[in-house]
Amino acid sequence: MKKICFLIICLQLSAHSYSQKRNVEEYRNFKDSSLKEKSPFEKIVDRETQGNIVYEDKYVIAFSPLGTSSIVHYLIVPKKRINTVNDLTEKDIKTLGHLFLAAKAIAKKFGIDETGYRLIVNTNRDAGQSVFHLHMHIIGGKYLGPAIDPAIEK
Repeated sequence: MKKICFLIICLQLSAHSYSQKRNVEEYRNFKDSSLKEKSPFEKIVDRETQGNIVYEDKYVIAFSPLGTSSIVHYLIVPKKRINTVNDLTEKDIKTLGHLFLAAKAIAKKFGIDETGYRLIVNTNRDAGQSVFHLHMHIIGGKYLGPAIDPAIEK
């Protein structure tokens, strides 16, 4: 009986490992395909698509996302396409600084600098990144609660 249980556990682990590997491969294919096209954010930067632009400087642009999750919600996007945080280089330091300076200016403009706001950068699928062009969410205008639900950590 112990041998049968051990065999079943081994088969389950093997199937899980295969499934995980297949999911990673599917994700890489999806991501590679997305990277071949101009990102929706590049289209806004190039003015090919309209966006509700609330901030712009030499390095970054900020605008309303398609769907908002709170009273104040904007995306701050480098004008230079950087696919993810994993693709950052030393050359991007100035751009990253401008992401934070833009967040500060937007928070002040929309009156959330005193009460508080959250800055979010998602990297790849499991974190929720759906557009492979680095971007920062600035969210505020109401109490946001803890950044991570304690139930998730269990």
